[in-house]
Amino acid sequence: MDFLSNHWLDITTTALGLAYILLEYKASVWMWVVGFVMQLLGIVLYYQKGLYADCGMEFYYLAMTIYGFVAWTRHKQKTTDLPIRHMPKKTAVLWLGLAALIWAAIYFLLTRFTNSNVPVLDAFTTALSVVGIWALARKYLEQWLVWIVVDVVTCGLYFYKDIPFKASLYGLYVIIAVFGYFKWRRMMESAEIGIS
Repeated sequence: MDFLSNHWLDITTTALGLAYILLEYKASVWMWVVGFVMQLLGIVLYYQKGLYADCGMEFYYLAMTIYGFVAWTRHKQKTTDLPIRHMPKKTAVLWLGLAALIWAAIYFLLTRFTNSNVPVLDAFTTALSVVGIWALARKYLEQWLVWIVVDVVTCGLYFYKDIPFKASLYGLYVIIAVFGYFKWRRMMESAEIGIS
Protein backbone atom coordinates (compact mmCIF):
# COMPACT_ATOMS: atom_id res chain seq x y z
CA MET A 1 0.00 0.00 0.00
CA ASP A 2 2.90 2.35 0.73
CA PHE A 3 4.21 1.73 -2.77
CA LEU A 4 0.91 2.83 -4.32
CA SER A 5 0.63 5.88 -2.09
CA ASN A 6 4.23 6.85 -2.93
CA HIS A 7 3.73 6.35 -6.67
CA TRP A 8 0.12 7.40 -7.29
CA LEU A 9 1.10 10.44 -9.37
CA ASP A 10 3.52 8.34 -11.38
CA ILE A 11 0.82 5.70 -12.00
CA THR A 12 -1.91 8.25 -12.84
CA THR A 13 0.21 10.28 -15.24
CA THR A 14 1.41 7.03 -16.82
CA ALA A 15 -2.18 5.91 -17.48
CA LEU A 16 -2.99 9.32 -18.95
CA GLY A 17 0.21 9.20 -20.98
CA LEU A 18 -0.74 5.86 -22.45
CA ALA A 19 -4.16 7.20 -23.45
CA TYR A 20 -2.45 10.29 -24.89
CA ILE A 21 0.02 8.40 -27.09
CA LEU A 22 -2.67 6.05 -28.38
CA LEU A 23 -4.83 9.04 -29.32
CA GLU A 24 -1.79 10.68 -30.96
CA TYR A 25 -1.13 7.47 -32.90
CA LYS A 26 -4.67 7.70 -34.26
CA ALA A 27 -4.23 11.44 -34.93
CA SER A 28 -7.23 12.10 -32.66
CA VAL A 29 -7.91 15.63 -31.46
CA TRP A 30 -8.89 14.21 -28.04
CA MET A 31 -5.22 13.68 -27.24
CA TRP A 32 -5.02 17.40 -26.45
CA VAL A 33 -7.69 17.13 -23.72
CA VAL A 34 -6.03 14.11 -22.12
CA GLY A 35 -2.67 15.86 -22.43
CA PHE A 36 -3.92 18.91 -20.57
CA VAL A 37 -4.88 16.86 -17.50
CA MET A 38 -1.66 14.87 -17.71
CA GLN A 39 0.43 18.05 -17.76
CA LEU A 40 -1.34 19.49 -14.72
CA LEU A 41 -0.46 16.42 -12.67
CA GLY A 42 3.01 16.27 -14.21
CA ILE A 43 3.88 19.66 -12.75
CA VAL A 44 3.53 18.24 -9.24
CA LEU A 45 5.29 14.94 -10.03
CA TYR A 46 8.36 16.46 -11.65
CA TYR A 47 8.74 19.13 -8.99
CA GLN A 48 8.64 16.46 -6.29
CA LYS A 49 11.33 14.45 -8.10
CA GLY A 50 13.64 17.42 -8.69
CA LEU A 51 13.18 17.38 -12.47
CA TYR A 52 12.82 21.14 -12.59
CA ALA A 53 13.19 21.57 -16.34
CA ASP A 54 10.55 18.88 -16.91
CA CYS A 55 8.34 20.65 -14.37
CA GLY A 56 8.71 23.96 -16.17
CA MET A 57 8.15 22.21 -19.49
CA GLU A 58 4.71 21.14 -18.33
CA PHE A 59 3.61 24.80 -18.30
CA TYR A 60 4.70 25.10 -21.93
CA TYR A 61 2.87 21.84 -22.69
CA LEU A 62 -0.30 23.23 -21.12
CA ALA A 63 -0.19 26.21 -23.46
CA MET A 64 0.62 23.97 -26.42
CA THR A 65 -2.28 21.62 -25.66
CA ILE A 66 -4.62 24.59 -25.98
CA TYR A 67 -2.83 25.75 -29.15
CA GLY A 68 -2.84 22.24 -30.64
CA PHE A 69 -6.51 21.70 -29.85
CA VAL A 70 -7.43 25.00 -31.49
CA ALA A 71 -5.15 24.40 -34.51
CA TRP A 72 -6.56 20.94 -35.12
CA THR A 73 -10.24 21.81 -34.54
CA ARG A 74 -10.16 25.11 -36.40
CA HIS A 75 -9.37 23.16 -39.54
CA LYS A 76 -12.41 20.94 -38.98
CA GLN A 77 -14.61 23.99 -39.36
CA LYS A 78 -13.19 24.23 -42.89
CA THR A 79 -14.53 20.69 -43.56
CA THR A 80 -11.07 19.09 -43.63
CA ASP A 81 -8.64 18.10 -40.90
CA LEU A 82 -5.27 19.80 -40.63
CA PRO A 83 -3.21 17.63 -42.98
CA ILE A 84 -0.19 15.62 -41.93
CA ARG A 85 2.79 17.08 -43.79
CA HIS A 86 6.57 17.29 -43.83
CA MET A 87 8.32 19.98 -41.85
CA PRO A 88 10.04 22.38 -44.26
CA LYS A 89 13.86 22.04 -44.12
CA LYS A 90 14.36 25.71 -43.20
CA THR A 91 11.90 25.32 -40.34
CA ALA A 92 13.66 22.17 -39.11
CA VAL A 93 17.06 23.88 -39.07
CA LEU A 94 15.62 26.91 -37.28
CA TRP A 95 13.87 24.80 -34.63
CA LEU A 96 16.86 22.52 -34.00
CA GLY A 97 19.06 25.61 -33.58
CA LEU A 98 16.50 27.02 -31.18
CA ALA A 99 16.47 23.70 -29.29
CA ALA A 100 20.26 23.90 -28.88
CA LEU A 101 20.00 27.42 -27.46
CA ILE A 102 17.18 26.37 -25.12
CA TRP A 103 19.23 23.36 -24.00
CA ALA A 104 22.17 25.62 -23.10
CA ALA A 105 19.96 28.13 -21.31
CA ILE A 106 18.12 25.50 -19.27
CA TYR A 107 21.40 23.77 -18.41
CA PHE A 108 22.78 27.07 -17.15
CA LEU A 109 19.67 27.70 -15.03
CA LEU A 110 19.64 24.19 -13.59
CA THR A 111 23.31 24.24 -12.64
CA ARG A 112 23.21 27.78 -11.32
CA PHE A 113 19.89 27.93 -9.45
CA THR A 114 18.80 24.38 -8.56
CA ASN A 115 20.11 21.27 -6.90
CA SER A 116 19.49 19.15 -10.01
CA ASN A 117 21.76 16.13 -10.27
CA VAL A 118 20.79 15.52 -13.93
CA PRO A 119 21.04 18.97 -15.55
CA VAL A 120 22.40 17.84 -18.94
CA LEU A 121 19.70 15.26 -19.61
CA ASP A 122 16.86 17.23 -17.99
CA ALA A 123 17.76 20.26 -20.11
CA PHE A 124 18.22 18.15 -23.27
CA THR A 125 14.86 16.38 -23.11
CA THR A 126 13.10 19.61 -22.24
CA ALA A 127 14.68 21.59 -25.08
CA LEU A 128 13.97 18.91 -27.66
CA SER A 129 10.42 18.55 -26.35
CA VAL A 130 9.82 22.23 -27.15
CA VAL A 131 10.39 21.32 -30.80
CA GLY A 132 8.42 18.08 -30.57
CA ILE A 133 5.21 19.48 -29.16
CA TRP A 134 5.27 22.43 -31.56
CA ALA A 135 5.78 20.07 -34.51
CA LEU A 136 2.92 17.89 -33.26
CA ALA A 137 0.62 20.91 -32.99
CA ARG A 138 1.48 21.74 -36.63
CA LYS A 139 0.93 18.05 -37.55
CA TYR A 140 4.40 17.56 -39.01
CA LEU A 141 5.37 13.94 -39.67
CA GLU A 142 8.88 14.50 -38.30
CA GLN A 143 7.52 15.15 -34.81
CA TRP A 144 7.69 11.36 -34.33
CA LEU A 145 11.47 11.38 -34.93
CA VAL A 146 11.94 14.05 -32.29
CA TRP A 147 9.87 12.05 -29.82
CA ILE A 148 11.87 8.87 -30.44
CA VAL A 149 15.04 10.65 -29.28
CA VAL A 150 13.28 12.33 -26.35
CA ASP A 151 11.61 9.08 -25.27
CA VAL A 152 14.80 7.00 -25.32
CA VAL A 153 16.67 9.52 -23.16
CA THR A 154 13.69 10.15 -20.85
CA CYS A 155 13.17 6.42 -20.26
CA GLY A 156 16.66 6.07 -18.81
CA LEU A 157 16.44 9.35 -16.92
CA TYR A 158 13.17 8.45 -15.21
CA PHE A 159 14.40 5.02 -14.12
CA TYR A 160 17.39 6.83 -12.60
CA LYS A 161 15.08 9.31 -10.82
CA ASP A 162 12.84 6.48 -9.43
CA ILE A 163 9.79 7.16 -11.57
CA PRO A 164 9.45 3.56 -12.77
CA PHE A 165 5.95 3.67 -14.26
CA LYS A 166 6.62 6.77 -16.34
CA ALA A 167 10.03 5.35 -17.32
CA SER A 168 8.35 2.18 -18.58
CA LEU A 169 5.77 4.28 -20.40
CA TYR A 170 8.55 6.17 -22.19
CA GLY A 171 10.06 2.83 -23.21
CA LEU A 172 6.68 1.97 -24.72
CA TYR A 173 6.53 5.45 -26.28
CA VAL A 174 9.67 4.63 -28.27
CA ILE A 175 7.97 1.62 -29.85
CA ILE A 176 4.71 3.49 -30.46
CA ALA A 177 6.60 6.45 -31.94
CA VAL A 178 8.32 4.19 -34.47
CA PHE A 179 4.98 2.69 -35.48
CA GLY A 180 3.33 6.13 -35.32
CA TYR A 181 5.86 7.56 -37.75
CA PHE A 182 5.06 4.88 -40.33
CA LYS A 183 1.30 5.12 -39.73
CA TRP A 184 1.30 8.91 -40.16
CA ARG A 185 3.50 8.59 -43.26
CA ARG A 186 0.97 6.16 -44.80
CA MET A 187 -1.88 8.50 -43.82
CA MET A 188 -0.05 11.44 -45.40
CA GLU A 189 0.69 9.51 -48.59
CA SER A 190 -2.94 8.33 -48.81
CA ALA A 191 -4.16 11.92 -48.42
CA GLU A 192 -1.74 13.09 -51.13
CA ILE A 193 -2.97 10.37 -53.50
CA GLY A 194 -6.55 11.39 -52.74
CA ILE A 195 -5.72 15.00 -53.61
CA SER A 196 -4.07 14.10 -56.93
